Amino acid sequence: MSTNRNEIEKIAIDILNMSRDSLIVNMRFLDVAISKLSFKLYEETLGTDGRYVFFNPKHIVSEYKKNRGRITRLYLHTLLHCIFQHPFINPNTNRDLWDLACDIAVENMINGFELSFVDIGRKSGQSTIISELKEKCKILTAEKVYRYLNDNQLPEDTLAKWISLFSFDDHDLWYKSDDYSGDGAGSGNSNDESDVPGGEDGITMKELSDAGNADSLREEWKDISETLMVDLETFSLEHGNESADMLQNLKAINRERYDYTDFLKKFATLGEIMKINDDEFDYIFYTYGLMHYKKMPLIEPLEYKEVKRIKEFVIAIDTSGSVWESMVQKFLTKTYSILHSEESFFAKINVHIIQCDSSIQEDYRITSLEEFDNYIQNFHLKGGGGTDFRPVFEHVNRLIDNHELSNLKGLIYLTDGMGDYPQKKTDYQTAFVFLDNQYNDYNVPAWAMKLILSEEDI
Repeated sequence: MSTNRNEIEKIAIDILNMSRDSLIVNMRFLDVAISKLSFKLYEETLGTDGRYVFFNPKHIVSEYKKNRGRITRLYLHTLLHCIFQHPFINPNTNRDLWDLACDIAVENMINGFELSFVDIGRKSGQSTIISELKEKCKILTAEKVYRYLNDNQLPEDTLAKWISLFSFDDHDLWYKSDDYSGDGAGSGNSNDESDVPGGEDGITMKELSDAGNADSLREEWKDISETLMVDLETFSLEHGNESADMLQNLKAINRERYDYTDFLKKFATLGEIMKINDDEFDYIFYTYGLMHYKKMPLIEPLEYKEVKRIKEFVIAIDTSGSVWESMVQKFLTKTYSILHSEESFFAKINVHIIQCDSSIQEDYRITSLEEFDNYIQNFHLKGGGGTDFRPVFEHVNRLIDNHELSNLKGLIYLTDGMGDYPQKKTDYQTAFVFLDNQYNDYNVPAWAMKLILSEEDI
């Protein structure tokens, strides 16, 4: 019995190694990612925790007999989960929806590769669902699909159908923290039978991830995905259009996340507020006065304090047809919520909100947070023509010359990026903020800052 078991294990590893080699030959850009994963025996089907590919030998052999391409697709499917850091999930995530979202995302990418040796006949059944989701989500990242599934409660039978069409591997290892049984099966880089030691030792998830906790392991895969993204961008002609979906997803997962609150504080200026200044309060002189002058302090604490807060700046809004009113309103609401914080803004403000397409459509001056709130409640885009950034800067220069703006620290230009930029550097900080859900990049003048926000970021 033991001999038969070892033979099945060896055959299973041979099959996995052949699948691995097929991917390296046909998808050379995945070689670093493939070399990251080693093989380990597992009681279930096949899955990964980001460090190992866990497999059940009988399952591997059985599936290989049914369809030789199935194991290669399964290997690729599991590998893509790691590249896109799917196993490293928030504990509050809905497990069933996250599993399905991740499977849909990677299956869409695999279909885009158009590799005949991993075609197992599921593409036709998946294509209708993928087309429907692309209309809703535009880009099929796991995060976007998950959000769609979470926001739109699909019937149980629909979910069950989707799971049957897209699920391949076992995701239990993403969530498992208790003990389970398993045997070591070597690195996957050798066909030698010595890579399959015997034994029935139980191993824990902590032992499996000993050197790398979840955070460090995720960082390792993040580095791999960033390297892969650069490779696909650099050699895009070599890889062809087949890698387009993967590249788009890599841009999404590797996109730098911005804290708009911190970004907005770049436009802060120094000013005084009525507040006890504990930093400059001298306890020695204070207590000396209390002791020697009948409880009269010799020096009282300062009743004002210098702080850096936002007082005066300009928000310019590109009102061309490509910018959505609802997105702009969300952006303004986000800005208002930041300004509403006592630590971010002075009580009296001077904010100009300028709407502009190819010419100035409106300049609305706001002097208090109450006015800002009222403006948001009644906000409507004005214009809708072509985009030209220059009129806004010319208008702001006139405001400065007329002393309507006396201490302007910065201008934030909310846009889709398609317009003519000023040639000359401004005397104040300028930032172009792009609302973009497609993970594009934009070129701005060297003297300007750039911030790319998705709808989720605001």
